[in-house]
Parts: sequence; structure tokens; C-alpha cells
Amino acid sequence: MLDPRPVSHEALAHARGLAAGYGGPPVLTGVSFDVAPGARIAVLGPNGGGKTTLFRVLLGELQPTAGTVGVRARCATVPQTERTRLDFPVSALDVALMGTIPRLAWWRRPGRAERRDALEALGLVGLREQADTSFGELSGGQRQRVLVARALVQDTRLLLLDEPFSGMDSQSAERLMRLVDRLVADGRAVLVATHDLDQARAWDLVLCLNRRQIAFGPPDSTLTRPVLEATYGAAIVPLPDGGRGELAIVPPHHHDHDEEAR
Repeated sequence: MLDPRPVSHEALAHARGLAAGYGGPPVLTGVSFDVAPGARIAVLGPNGGGKTTLFRVLLGELQPTAGTVGVRARCATVPQTERTRLDFPVSALDVALMGTIPRLAWWRRPGRAERRDALEALGLVGLREQADTSFGELSGGQRQRVLVARALVQDTRLLLLDEPFSGMDSQSAERLMRLVDRLVADGRAVLVATHDLDQARAWDLVLCLNRRQIAFGPPDSTLTRPVLEATYGAAIVPLPDGGRGELAIVPPHHHDHDEEAR
């Protein structure tokens, strides 16, 4: 049944009863949510649970098989640096400039205006001084911020971050969180796919997926044991914390990351 709730006129994106798949049985069903300007939304779920599928639908790469979805703002994804094929010699500026290519005619190359926009985006993420540094020489946290700059140069108001904190040290993670806070304060919205419950508790809203929507709402109402067990099942384990009942998620195997897209 289609979700009857009205869509906010301010929403940058929304879904109502969304289902999507790859030609066979649906990979994801029953998804309904609004993304308001300035929202920080954590997307929790196991590998193969539908996170990548949802992002592909929001990007327009995959059409829903049921329900409705609407995106009213420019949307871009920020992949994990470890999954980014940028092994050849490119600078931080070169990577940021890649974000200007979709808006150029096929016969045009980035020029002075695009270079200015890319440098401005690098400044927004605090890496203007590293513009000429090889992308491969940057730290993991710096590379992640360069990829955010590549998205921002597209005048993006809705950013989709794919496990951006994976393998990142605490100082880099804190710096990236400060950047996210600045972006949402400017009216952008950020969705982050994550397995980190502590990170999810710090975000405004949490969307829990396991081939269907398990829950959507503030952390206090979504990060409960029943919801997490429905989301992760046997991957949920109690922490030896002296009886406080806190839970943790068994780390996923990255080679299963794209299982839902097969």
C-alpha cells in the first residue's frame, strides 16, 4: 500500500512506499522518508540490506519498481576512498575538477571558471593549500574531504556518503564530522551509510534497512534492541559493559559490500 503521508514542500528528497531491484525479486521494499534541508540522516543496515540500492535510486541510476520517489535538489555521492579508482597520478585539484565535468558539453574541457569553482570547494573542506598535492599522498581523511569537494563543486545540496568513516582515525573522523556540520548549517542535507552505532546516535535521524524499511526516526526511537535485531539479526552482540545492555554490530566483510547489486 502506498504511504498516504503528504510530502513536505521543503523536502529535498522523499520516498513513499519505495521498492527497487535489479530485474528479479525486490532488493528493497516499503521505504518512506523525507529529507529536509539541514538534515543529517544515518542509514544503517547489513551488507546486501539495500543501502546502495537506495542511494542509486536517489541518484537516478535505478528506477523504483513500486512506490514513489522525488529528488528536488542536485544530488551526488561520496564513495569510500578505498573503493575509489584513482591510482594514477592526479592532484587534489584534479579530483575536485572531476565534479565539473557533468555540467560541461562533451567537447569542452574544464577551464578557468571550473578551476576557480574547484579551488573554492577545496577551500570549503579545508584543503585549499593541498590543491597541488598528489591525491595518493594525502591521508585517508584528507582524501575523503577531497571527494566531498568533488561533490560540492556540482552545487550539490544532497550528499550521499558511503561509509566515509571506515578505517579513519578519530582525529580525521572528528574533522569530517565538523565539515558535515558546516554543510548542513548551510542548508544542505547529508545521508551517510554506516555500521557505526555511536556515529548514528550523533545524527538527527536514522533509517534502518534490511531489504525493507525497519524503522525511520530519531536515534532514541530507532536504535533500540528490537529494531537493531530486526536490522542486523545475528550480527548484533552485547558489549561486556557491566550490565548496561549496550549493543555493538559485528564489523562487515567488505567483499560482500556490493552483494545487493549482483
